[in-house]
Amino acid sequence: MENANKWQANSFTSKLELSISCRNLINADLISKSDPQVVVYMKDSFRGDYFEIGRTEVIDDNLNPDFVKKIAVDYNFETVQNLKFEVFDIDYGGSDFLGRMETTLAEIVANKGSEFVRPLVGIPNRECGVIIINVEEVSTCNNIVELDFRGREIKKLGWFFKPHPMLAIWRSNEGGSFSVVYRTEYRSYSSNPIWSRIRISVKDLCNGDYDRNLRFDCMSYQSSGDHKLIGSFFTNLNDLLKNKKPQTFKLWNDKLKAEKGFVELTNIRMEERFSFLDFIRGGTQLHFVVAIDFTASNGDPKSIDSLHYFDPVYGKPNSYEIALRAIGEIVQYYNDNGYFAGFGFGARIPPNYDVSHEFPLNGNPAHPYCQGVEDLVANYRRTLSSVTLYGPTNFANVINSTARIASQYQHGENYFILLIITDGIICDMPQTKRAIIAASSLPLSIIIVGVGNADFSAMDELDSDDKLLSIDNQKAKRDIVQFVEMNKFLNGSRRSVISKAQLAKEVLFEVPEQVVSYMAMKGIKPVKRN
Repeated sequence: MENANKWQANSFTSKLELSISCRNLINADLISKSDPQVVVYMKDSFRGDYFEIGRTEVIDDNLNPDFVKKIAVDYNFETVQNLKFEVFDIDYGGSDFLGRMETTLAEIVANKGSEFVRPLVGIPNRECGVIIINVEEVSTCNNIVELDFRGREIKKLGWFFKPHPMLAIWRSNEGGSFSVVYRTEYRSYSSNPIWSRIRISVKDLCNGDYDRNLRFDCMSYQSSGDHKLIGSFFTNLNDLLKNKKPQTFKLWNDKLKAEKGFVELTNIRMEERFSFLDFIRGGTQLHFVVAIDFTASNGDPKSIDSLHYFDPVYGKPNSYEIALRAIGEIVQYYNDNGYFAGFGFGARIPPNYDVSHEFPLNGNPAHPYCQGVEDLVANYRRTLSSVTLYGPTNFANVINSTARIASQYQHGENYFILLIITDGIICDMPQTKRAIIAASSLPLSIIIVGVGNADFSAMDELDSDDKLLSIDNQKAKRDIVQFVEMNKFLNGSRRSVISKAQLAKEVLFEVPEQVVSYMAMKGIKPVKRN
């Protein structure tokens, strides 16, 4: 009966994605226009606090942005899900608040029109513009489509200069509106541009509906953000796939009532994409590696203010132990032997008390494994009592070490998750970037959990959700890093977690997609088991 009730409760849950646009935003910049980003929060039903569930990309110099990045959310019919949308102007070194809108997910879902439109508020005596939301249930289609486009004879918009053409792809919504799903780079002063290959999931392109109307806008890029429409054409994925030969589309500008050139589809390829569960059911094992920050900036472990402090009276865990348990208790089920490799860094270690940036928590370099979460925590506590906290905060050693292990298992049977728990700013950022880029072709994900009150803004450089990490003309093959700030999930005293489930969800959110992206990159298919 218990299992039946669980199934019944889950049967009313749907995966939704929110497409977001804004109009007439406040201009917070003096020379240019605002660079908006929308951050979406959901209210915790028990504590009443809001926690972040996602954020869009930043669009430069645009008061009327249409965001490509969608916000994924679970919709529960039986639950009131309060949402808050906040818009910020993102500038170097800071941000300006542009307005907010609060509603419920049910109100968005039940909206009778094709678009949910509400005013932004929050700045006294100012009209902040409006926010526009389209909601749609997410398809389970996992296939990937690759498209190669080039332009031909694209006309000038004025008398003198050739355009800077780029392509924007929009998918239709109910009611006739469109949501943008992809933008290419632009080509400077070109009437015959060749754009880089578009690689996009069918789910993102048309939500699994191959007959859904798609609009392709050829725009002339403007540094002001006010891109000019050259012309458009309409098609759908089925029609694109039917024709094996290159296809040519006329660009029509309805406002000018004129033909403005051509766009050619020179190649299209459909790739079967498997899910995370396909690989797990096929036998892929997840291996959990932990690296704990033992630098002096954590504070004396005997002091109540230390991030490594254990309460001897009430036995309340510190932030490091909270993170270890929350994540380890989930990951342990995806590995048959239950072993976790555990390391520390940034301490002077016995017997000579030399500084080490990678030492085993169990004291055994030949076999640095702990049997389960409890053994991992016990070895962490033992290590804390035997080393001297020191520094600096270097990540490259543990990343390179884990990468060397992962490089020996590249056939799909094994995948590694490196959890780095740290209190401070990275001291070897260039070396860490190079290590991550080198590891991006391996079966490895890196999760960085920041504890304490340090400024973690530099971590955003590593968590490359919007563009792949690069340094010295080297570029990552895929995004493998997720950064989470621990304080968002702790109560006021910082001694207990508000929601262990929410913390684990945030920390592990990107892992399934990272596993799938590795398998796709290597052309690995899941093993079929009876």
